[in-house]
Amino acid sequence: MKKRGLNDEDLALWRKVTDRTERLDLKSLFRAEIDAPHPTAPAIRRAQAALSGKGSGMPRKAPTSVSPAFADPLGPASVQMDKKAFTKLKRGKIKPEGKIDLHGMTLDQAHPVLNRYILNAHRSGKRLVLVVTGKGKRRDEGGPIPVRYGVLRHQVLHWLNAPPLSSVVMQVSQAHVSHGADGAYYVYLRRHR
Repeated sequence: MKKRGLNDEDLALWRKVTDRTERLDLKSLFRAEIDAPHPTAPAIRRAQAALSGKGSGMPRKAPTSVSPAFADPLGPASVQMDKKAFTKLKRGKIKPEGKIDLHGMTLDQAHPVLNRYILNAHRSGKRLVLVVTGKGKRRDEGGPIPVRYGVLRHQVLHWLNAPPLSSVVMQVSQAHVSHGADGAYYVYLRRHR
């Protein structure tokens, strides 16, 4: 069957539609600091292997400075603190010195609240605080773009591993079941100088 071109009536209808629409500026819709996918540990390792030239016969380059805590903040390879203390922490044996509950807040509300709380906790000499995010909603509203499960929970990890908080946060770990499990994080802070 031969494709036919658009007739004058079709073209007139198409012009009516395009005259009433605005071109989307995708750069303004996409904010890398929020919308970019969080790199996974395997993806980071593959990228580092490619940069180091493993198996390619290329000279080795200096490794990239990807913080293990940012690459996979809950992974076993990312332990920055004392291993014994970390084991106690994972078992829920260390009591947090403070707690903030961000559950139910929007990203715009939660970000300044988290920044203020973590920086004040560090200034006051606290070492371990609990950040409650909630587990997130398990529903997809059926739109054309899938809804990410636990948006606040994932975004909090990014905020904790980005300035200004990255300078005071030593370790982020999922909380023990007694402190909120999937809906909370232990945040171990550096010593205040």
